[in-house]
Amino acid sequence: METALAKTPQKRQVMFLAILMLLWEAGSEALRYSIPEETESGYSVGNLAKDLGLGVGELATRGARIHYKGNKELLQLDIKTGNLLLYKKLDREALCGATDPCILHFQLLLENPVQFFQADLQLADINDHSPEFPEREMLLKISEGTQPGTVFPLKIAQDFDIGSNTVQNYTISPNSHFHVATHTRGDGRKYPELVLDKALDREERPELSLTLTALDGGAPPRSGTTTVRIVVLDNNDNAPEFLQSLYEVQVPENSPLNSLIVAVSARDLDAGAYGSVAYALFQGDEVTQPFVVDQITGEIRLKRALDFEATPYYNVEIVATDVGGLSGKCTVAIEVVDVNDNAPELTLSTLSSPTPENAPETVVAVFSVSDPDSGDNGRMICSIQNDLPFLLKPTFKNFYTLVTQRKLDRESQAEYNITITVTDLGTPRLKTEYNITVLVSDVNDNAPAFTQTSYTLLVRENNSPALHIGSVPEGPFPGHLVDVSGTGTLSQSYRYEVCLSGDSGTNEFNFLKPIIPNFLPQGAGDEVGKTAAFRNSFGFN
Repeated sequence: METALAKTPQKRQVMFLAILMLLWEAGSEALRYSIPEETESGYSVGNLAKDLGLGVGELATRGARIHYKGNKELLQLDIKTGNLLLYKKLDREALCGATDPCILHFQLLLENPVQFFQADLQLADINDHSPEFPEREMLLKISEGTQPGTVFPLKIAQDFDIGSNTVQNYTISPNSHFHVATHTRGDGRKYPELVLDKALDREERPELSLTLTALDGGAPPRSGTTTVRIVVLDNNDNAPEFLQSLYEVQVPENSPLNSLIVAVSARDLDAGAYGSVAYALFQGDEVTQPFVVDQITGEIRLKRALDFEATPYYNVEIVATDVGGLSGKCTVAIEVVDVNDNAPELTLSTLSSPTPENAPETVVAVFSVSDPDSGDNGRMICSIQNDLPFLLKPTFKNFYTLVTQRKLDRESQAEYNITITVTDLGTPRLKTEYNITVLVSDVNDNAPAFTQTSYTLLVRENNSPALHIGSVPEGPFPGHLVDVSGTGTLSQSYRYEVCLSGDSGTNEFNFLKPIIPNFLPQGAGDEVGKTAAFRNSFGFN
């Protein structure tokens, strides 16, 4: 595919150059609006006409409209008032997930003449989700010989809100043996650890049941709970320890299923059964994680396809547990490497068809292109066929306009089939083709014309009146009758018999220039009737 493209010099190509993008970013500033998520539909976000310094009337006369990538309809523009209205309730978590801040990009497009304005809408989070633990109960097996101060990892609660509205603290129900400590991970999430304060005695109390509570930072705060069941075992001196606390790996997003990602390893210094360990995903994310760990070997393999554009990073926590219930934990940081697996996308914003034939540099179509891949995989070249009187012009960030290069001629070609080709620069190169049909509308740019500049008809004198002696061939309009003045030149064109003067001294009748059909002038018939010198009359069809 790459070779074929390289051998196609007849295609006009326009490339998104990084330096042009930097210049655009430096020379333009987007309008910014902010509303809380879940705001009711119909809410007025702002007034675009006022904020851009446009007259309200301009929005209607210039064909203003809102454009989104992917044709999502989130906002509406009232072109009578200039108000930007919320089309429907917006859920920040559904649109942006854990991304913070949540910013939706859109453009105001003015079609006549073409002009773009960039605008952003930021969705502020509200505390509409409560923390949830992955399981209703956690089971810990702890040896009665475990020393106070020993830490036991607990599973974190999930909260889809962000910032202060997500989990901020953990508490445990009052008891004499444990307290819970809250820590912050590298990604900002809070996680709990159970800390032993007082040694356990299996004979005194073989089992404990505690309630773990996760609290978010909303006002008022929301909470979620789970039960921590602790089984006290006979002495087990050593907990498993991983050879590394952090494993870092890179995985191409097109890796086949069951590919080996990495193998983790933990050891337990105890002898016999207490020295055997079993591996598992710590958070119990078997449903959401695309990875699986072998409980015996510690090998982590791919069980579901990766997608760099959806999730470029994973932090997977692995726990190793011995028979006595003691455990250790490590983190596997997995970076998904982008490959060129997405073809460019083209979104047509407007198409002006038919297009008048007499207007060069007329905007025929406005469209945007995008590619979710990164690096060269997401850089694009846009082209059309070379043998067409059209040009592609980059106009605004990732927007193009298709314009007429010169005046068109409907009489020579009334329709054009244009293929817009968008190709990325990845390996292998992927492309998307989009076909549009442009009709050319007629304008009155051709005057009527005869096929000859002079016609000569010969007629004998003394013939009967109204004798048909010839006809003028049709040009681009029907034949018509003409009047000849006494000097032999063409005068006006109107529908009545054309007469030849008998005393003109010639039997030739010459047409000297093209005539456009008109109407019978007042008094023309009277003049003919009064001229006795007209002996012969003949008509032209």
